[in-house]
Amino acid sequence: MKKYNSIFSILLLLLFSATHALALGLAEMQENATRNREIIKRYQTSLEKSGQEVERVKSGYYPTLHLGYQANNLDEAARFEHRQNSSVYATASMNIFAGFKDRYSIESARILQEVDSYRLRGIEQDIQLNVALRYLSVYERRANLTVARDGLKTLQRLYKDGQRRLQVGLIGTNELLKIKVDLDNADITMKKGQAELDKSIQLLGREINRPLTLEELRFEEFALLPELEPQEVYKEKMLAQRSELLALTGLARSASVLVKAEQGSYYPRLDLVGSYSRYDDDFINGNGENSDEELRAQMVLSMNIFDGFARESSIAKARLTVRELQYDIQELQNTLLTELANLFIDYRVSMANVEVAKEDIRHAEENLRITQLKYKQGLQRESDLLDAVTNLSRARYNEVAVIRTVFENAFRTTRMVEAFQYHSDSP
Repeated sequence: MKKYNSIFSILLLLLFSATHALALGLAEMQENATRNREIIKRYQTSLEKSGQEVERVKSGYYPTLHLGYQANNLDEAARFEHRQNSSVYATASMNIFAGFKDRYSIESARILQEVDSYRLRGIEQDIQLNVALRYLSVYERRANLTVARDGLKTLQRLYKDGQRRLQVGLIGTNELLKIKVDLDNADITMKKGQAELDKSIQLLGREINRPLTLEELRFEEFALLPELEPQEVYKEKMLAQRSELLALTGLARSASVLVKAEQGSYYPRLDLVGSYSRYDDDFINGNGENSDEELRAQMVLSMNIFDGFARESSIAKARLTVRELQYDIQELQNTLLTELANLFIDYRVSMANVEVAKEDIRHAEENLRITQLKYKQGLQRESDLLDAVTNLSRARYNEVAVIRTVFENAFRTTRMVEAFQYHSDSP
C-alpha cells in the first residue's frame, strides 16, 4: 500500500510541476510582448534605417566614378567637330578636404543612430509597463470577483435562513424581500465582475500578442507588497538613464555637430579628378575614321565667397535647433521629476492605507459576526444584518483597490527609471 501511495504522490508532483511550467509570470509575458509586438519591430526597422544613413554619409570618404557615352548629330559639320560624332568618357573624383563636413556629418548620423536606439528602449519599456498594468488589472478584477462571490454566498445563506424564519413566523414577508433585493443585486454585481475579468484577460492577451486564459496566470508577483528605494536614488537613476532624456540630449548633440558641419562651407574645397575621353566621328564610337583620346588629371581648389547669406542662415538655424532642444530637455526633466514625486506621494499613502484596509476588514468581520448572533436572537433587524454584509464587502473592495494602487505606483516608478529588463536586440 505504501508503494502505491508513493507512486500517487510522485504523479501528483509531476502533474503540479507540468501545470506550473505552463503558467505565465510577469517577466515571461513582458518578454513575449517585446519579442512579438509589431511596434517593436517597427522601431527596430527605424534603427536599421539610421544605420544605413551612417553608411550613406560615409560615402564622402570614397571616390566617385562616372561613365558616359554621348552621340551627336549636327545640322552641319563644325571646324573642330564632325557632323556625326560620339564620345566615351570616364571620370573619377575624390574629395581631399571640405572643411571637415564629412567628418561632422558622420558623427551626427552616428548620434542619430543612438537616438533611435534610445527610442527603441523607451517603447520597449512602455510596452512592459502596459503589460504589468494589464496583469495588475486582471489580478484586481479576479480579487473583486472573489469578493462579489463571497458576498453573494453570504446573502444566499441569509436568504435561506430568512425563508425558514418566515415559515415559523419570526419575520415578515417584507423583511425577506429586503434580503432578496440585496441578493439579486449581489448576483448582478458578480456577473458584471466576471465580464470585467474576462475583458481584462482579453486586453492582457492583446498586450502580449497571444491568446490567454486565467489558468495560465500565476500572480506570484503580488504575494508580497513591493518596497521602493529612497526617492533620491530613483531621481538619480531617472536623470541618468531615462530614454526620452537621452534621446533629446542626443538630438542636441547632433544639432551641435551639424553647426560645425555647416561651418565647413567657410573653408576651401580640394578635389582630385581624373578623366578619360575618346572622340570619334561616328555614332558608334570606334567605327569612325577620325578619333582622339584624352587622359587628364586635375587638382581642383574651390571656395565659395558669397552665396546670398544662405550659409549664415543655415548656421543660425542649426544653432537655434540646439537651443530648442535644450529647452525641451529642461521641460522634460521638470515633468519627469514632478511625476516621480507624485508617484512617491501616492505610494507612501497607499502603503499606509493597506494596514488601515486590513484593520477595517477585521472590524467588519467582527461586526457581521456580532450582528448575526443578535439577529438570530431577535435583537437586530434584517436591515442591520444587510448593512453589516455590505460593510464587509466594501472593506474588502477597499483593500483590493489599495493594493492595486501600491503595485501600480511601483510599476510606474520602475518605468520612470527604466528598470524593466531589456529583451530586444537594440544596441
